[in-house]
Amino acid sequence: MAGARKAGRAPRQLGELTDVYDFLEEVRLRPGMWVRGHSLLHLESMLFGYQAALSVHGIDENSDLSTGSLGPFARWVGEKLGMAYPSALGWAVEIERASEQAGQPALEMFFDLLDEFRASDHGDQQQAPAQAGQPPATKAQQPHAPD
Repeated sequence: MAGARKAGRAPRQLGELTDVYDFLEEVRLRPGMWVRGHSLLHLESMLFGYQAALSVHGIDENSDLSTGSLGPFARWVGEKLGMAYPSALGWAVEIERASEQAGQPALEMFFDLLDEFRASDHGDQQQAPAQAGQPPATKAQQPHAPD
């Protein structure tokens, strides 16, 4: 978690961010500003809102961070934490439980796990957009397939 601060990177404006991972890097940089009480449940709720806004505005952005236990990140976290089956409570609850047992702050454990997940072959976001630095295409910009 301290890695972003050590880099000395200044916070970016929201308009400069291109995807959920850019947003999460801002959260990592200043968690107290973004996540109430450093709670992963609050972060998970924020990510749900992010996904809802994308849907409402017709923006298609692949995300491994689906809330609950259904997304790729949640399944990977379950395996990483040694769970026999996905938790119905979701990744945020399970990481908070594991961090309490490990004596590590939950947000720190989340970012450690997220970094490991993204470095592995599990993440959908390993594929770069067609043009680096461009925001994901909206549904209106994508070719329409006949029904």
